Amino acid sequence: MIFITFGKWRKKPTKEMVAQATKLFEQMVKEGIKIHGQYWLLGRYDVVTILDAKDEKTLMKAGLRWGDLFSTETLLALPREEAIKLVE
Repeated sequence: MIFITFGKWRKKPTKEMVAQATKLFEQMVKEGIKIHGQYWLLGRYDVVTILDAKDEKTLMKAGLRWGDLFSTETLLALPREEAIKLVE
């Protein structure tokens, strides 16, 4: 399952916070979550991460660890080809 997670730093990021986030991403990978891309943004959100997890529970468990660093919004994404098949 593909997920798109938008995040906003809870406070101005420091090098220590970035290092902590890096460790959390490494832990996610060890738990079987694939990270397709990470980008820092200009605008309403500070970061976006594109992830692949076996199910929403796996991603939610990992995401709960981020609460001290980020407020997040996660969307489930379907590939265009799969979504088109749903159109009646």
